[in-house]
Amino acid sequence: MEIRSLFGEMKQKIVGKKLRIVFPEGTDERVVRAAARLKFEGLAEPIILGEPGKVYNLLTEFGFSDPGITVIDPNNYANFDNMKQEFVALRKGKVDEAQADEILRNVNYFGVMLVQLGLAEGMVSGAIHSTADTVRPALQIIKTKPGVKRTSGVFLMVKDDHKYIFGDCAINIDPDAEALAEIAIQSAATAQTFGIDPKIAMISYSTKGSGAGPHVDKVVEATRLAQEARPDLLIDGELQMDAAIEPNTARLKAPDSKVAGQANVLVFPAIEAGNIAYKIAERLGGYEAVGPVLQGLNKPVNDLSRGCSSEDVYKLGIITAAQAVDAL
Repeated sequence: MEIRSLFGEMKQKIVGKKLRIVFPEGTDERVVRAAARLKFEGLAEPIILGEPGKVYNLLTEFGFSDPGITVIDPNNYANFDNMKQEFVALRKGKVDEAQADEILRNVNYFGVMLVQLGLAEGMVSGAIHSTADTVRPALQIIKTKPGVKRTSGVFLMVKDDHKYIFGDCAINIDPDAEALAEIAIQSAATAQTFGIDPKIAMISYSTKGSGAGPHVDKVVEATRLAQEARPDLLIDGELQMDAAIEPNTARLKAPDSKVAGQANVLVFPAIEAGNIAYKIAERLGGYEAVGPVLQGLNKPVNDLSRGCSSEDVYKLGIITAAQAVDAL
């Protein structure tokens, strides 16, 4: 499935639903342009954070002279005191009102609070902020779903008719077996958001005992934990990359596996493996990488690369809205 067709399906899922997506980085032209496009196409109701005069000047410059887009300046927000009190209550004594006043002037914290208070359905940030600056407010305010201990970051990889989920490529540096199992289960849910019927491979340098060592043992244990937690999902490991995705190799290395040779969700043993793999697939294999998509949160907050294009912001806005639909 080509990327254009994939996003066509997601657009149908969200069009006309008027989902409110916060874009905290209203000083960035890429962000403002993408937000206006989402509004113009009826795919979302953007909320842009920034000084209204400057944001509306940018919108006019881009040809959106009367876009009907909500622009909020955190420094001049009528309900700021109420938000501040809600934040103090959420942090349960970790901050006082004076600290909350300072923290909520940060656009990422302010944007996440809009989502938490039900004034928006999701947020997209990261064009001019680090991953940590985007994720930290989400973890402190929105928190992870019940039973989920951590968030993780995956990439959707698309080329022609091929679609894969690669994870974790962005958040967890060296996950233990329990964390890998949780990442696998959350990645299955993300796959379903993209219309992928998940077949999950726990990737290693070993296939079914061909190698040995603590790194293999970790993946074997992660596979067991994931299978035990979600027997309804197709999960197998440990599998080498070729055994996971190449049918002929799978028949030789893992002939009894229901996943080997047809895996479409690839869970890597550590962040360096996932990050290297997605960039090789993107740069040498011709795949388009979309993400990172954050998973495991109670409400969708997603992170951009600081080298993103306006098109990347637009696509992640669509993904965030699609996640919000699934969360409703």
